Amino acid sequence: MRALLVVNPKATTFSARVRDVLAHALASETRLELVETKARAHAVELATSACADAVDLVVALGGDGTVNEVVNGLMTADRAARPALAVVPGGSANVFARALGFADDPVEATGQLLGALREDRRRSLSLGRAELSVGDGPATQRWFTFCAGLGLDADVVRAVEGKRARGVRATPAMYARTGVQRFFASRERHDVPLRLHRAGEEPQPLGLALVCNSDPWTYLGPRPVRPCPEASFELGLDLFGLSSLPVVPTLRHLRQILADDPRPRGKRVVRVHDADELLLTATHPVPFQVDGDDLGDADAVRLTAVPDAVDVVA
Repeated sequence: MRALLVVNPKATTFSARVRDVLAHALASETRLELVETKARAHAVELATSACADAVDLVVALGGDGTVNEVVNGLMTADRAARPALAVVPGGSANVFARALGFADDPVEATGQLLGALREDRRRSLSLGRAELSVGDGPATQRWFTFCAGLGLDADVVRAVEGKRARGVRATPAMYARTGVQRFFASRERHDVPLRLHRAGEEPQPLGLALVCNSDPWTYLGPRPVRPCPEASFELGLDLFGLSSLPVVPTLRHLRQILADDPRPRGKRVVRVHDADELLLTATHPVPFQVDGDDLGDADAVRLTAVPDAVDVVA
């Protein structure tokens, strides 16, 4: 088996020790090539080349952004030519790896991955495809593994990325503080900008829209955040929305999705389960994110569930 190990040396919890342990272990099981990413989107290029070179397995060591880039590279190839994907967590949240059942600790996750490789345990997962546009400009496409968000959610992601670029360490507390700051500063609390469009229905106004391809949506430290508890990698897309964002009800809904047995409900809650396609528009360009990666502004996003998109070793 030929394998490519894609390493993001700038990932939040990256360590050379984990890289070397993983590389040594994989080299005993595969014909391994190791490449460290040099810049944003480099992992897309590496995974694209792996498809063309008939590599059997691409392993991503990094955070969710690294995994997303690798997936977008893999999806440039036809299904039959697509290498399998494996992940070892190296970021701050590691939502995709943890949703697959891997430990958040990279050394423990390495042991789990090696066991899955030896037993050839694989899952065929669905992915989400986002087509976003601004005004009359051409649409751009991006694949995502576990979540997408338009508006306030993506505004928080953008603010976090800005803080990380200034050297602030990504921690659950930093994410929580940033979320509170952006919530009280947002236009969405007073001017509901989003619309959910579904066939045969009037557009549904939304102040918040979270789209999930799996459960949970994210983690705050060890605690999963579960706005779409029925979401699954084997089903279509789920959506959790709020039609408006007054402070007290919004905090109540936050408590619901942080509960051990989450049951989001209330007159402002909008939920969609196992959808093949979702269309979100905005009254003005607003931030858009996938898998915790800021993709810029959009005023229309079409999200499509694509079943049996990629094989994952897990």
